[in-house]
Amino acid sequence: MLKALTIQELAIVRHLDLEFRAGLTVITGETGAGKSIVVDALGLVLGDRADSSMVRAGAERAVVSAGFDIVELPALTEYLALHSLDCGGECLLRRVIGADGRSRAFCNESPVTLQVLKEIGAFLVDIHGQHEHHSLLQRGTQRRLLDEYARLKPELSVVATAYGLWQDATNEWQALNGAADPTARAEFLRFQIDELDAAGIDTTDILELEAEHKRQSHRQRLAEACDDVTAKAFKSDRAALKVLTSGHHQLRDLEGIDSNLKPVVELFDQALINLVEAERELSHYLQRVAGENVEGLAQLERRIGQLHDLGRKHRCEAGTLPKVLEKLRQELRDIETRDARNSELEVKITQARAAYDTAAEALTAARNSAVKPMADAIIETLRQLGLPHAEFSIELTMGFPSFNGNDEIEFLVTTNPDQALRPLRKVASGGELSRASLAVQVATASIVQVPSLVYDEVDTGIGGRVASVVAQHLRMIAMGRQVLCVTHLAQVASAGNHHLVIAKNVADGVTLTAASYLGVNDRIEEVARMLGGAQPTARSRAHAKEMLTE
Repeated sequence: MLKALTIQELAIVRHLDLEFRAGLTVITGETGAGKSIVVDALGLVLGDRADSSMVRAGAERAVVSAGFDIVELPALTEYLALHSLDCGGECLLRRVIGADGRSRAFCNESPVTLQVLKEIGAFLVDIHGQHEHHSLLQRGTQRRLLDEYARLKPELSVVATAYGLWQDATNEWQALNGAADPTARAEFLRFQIDELDAAGIDTTDILELEAEHKRQSHRQRLAEACDDVTAKAFKSDRAALKVLTSGHHQLRDLEGIDSNLKPVVELFDQALINLVEAERELSHYLQRVAGENVEGLAQLERRIGQLHDLGRKHRCEAGTLPKVLEKLRQELRDIETRDARNSELEVKITQARAAYDTAAEALTAARNSAVKPMADAIIETLRQLGLPHAEFSIELTMGFPSFNGNDEIEFLVTTNPDQALRPLRKVASGGELSRASLAVQVATASIVQVPSLVYDEVDTGIGGRVASVVAQHLRMIAMGRQVLCVTHLAQVASAGNHHLVIAKNVADGVTLTAASYLGVNDRIEEVARMLGGAQPTARSRAHAKEMLTE
């Protein structure tokens, strides 16, 4: 359940700290006051898309935090533990939106992706927005609502898995048989493989060849420099070896006088050993350089050029030619074993399709079992909402196989006794559509698993007695769970267990939003305002008081 919501620098809100309780909380306010800011903020912290325009003018960032009690949500507790986000019965979600449009999300102070935020939100809150009734016209939404009503999540999972396996096998078969002429392709592959084999690709390291080419290209410079070092270090009258040897003799004589010079003498010993070894190694190096075949450089250049030509031919770096060769060999093996693999895949496809058909048929049967109970519940609510002749039906027809099964689902409705049932998208007026949406929500509310439901002006387009019925339904839905409802109807506002008012204030040319829970007297004033305009009258106050005491 939602316990607290903090909104900072969002839209026209500078700072709001709100607490929430179980039952029905109604949210009201004058037009333009920003009643929906609570719903918008909650949507952001549950993973809705964000942009820089949401940040209050002049602020660097907007921050929304929501705290939830999840003691009675073991599935969410398990999810959080799996993602190393568990925090002992609580869940704190936070969303930060920068003025530059960048967004960050956190769960229990650990950074998370928006996808994780959405997955967590699915356990916590179900939001029904102002324009949700438009989505009711979409077949995908209608299918989802039926599946939710029938609690078909396990069946859907089986169908989706079976469909995925079937498609994987089908795609592999199509890829294997996609070549227009496998025989011609195999001949071309053999030619390419033979060419790369002849070039010794498997045993060639282009980096080693290029390093050797670099060394041989500078052969003369290397020899001249090493000759110069040999002369200066070992051959001249003031060569380092001679100077070091002379100094070594002097120090050995002095060591007999002062033993403290022993460590220095030992260092000279090691230096002489290293210098003599360096002279020997340098001499051997010069002998190797002098004895090298000058034609070796030309051979290297031809070899490196050949490898780069092959790289260009295969559209790759020369260093990756061994991988290209292995890929060509594997493709050739696949073609040579194509018939056997085809047979395997055909069996696999047949088995996967059979598994899918079985799962899809079970899903269709489960949907058909739920059609009448759901339609009856919606009809009952539609009639309570002022459509006494309403009829509602859910039609299942065979569609194309998919992750969601074979069924195409269509909501059919009529509100007049002399008219046949027709698709909802073709016959419903705006007011009828709003009522149909509310009826569907009422019908499915009892099976929704999340502890908090949010309705943002779902009562648009209704009034009078129907509004009272809507209020009763919302109050009923709120029994045993938390419901937040943004409303413009006095009937709905008076049904709330808690009443939150959103107000807009202008100070020093700056527009800010404030929120507060109403006590008994203030609540009478607010409901009276909703009944009779900005200035309540004695009559509207009396009516409001009566509504609140019913």
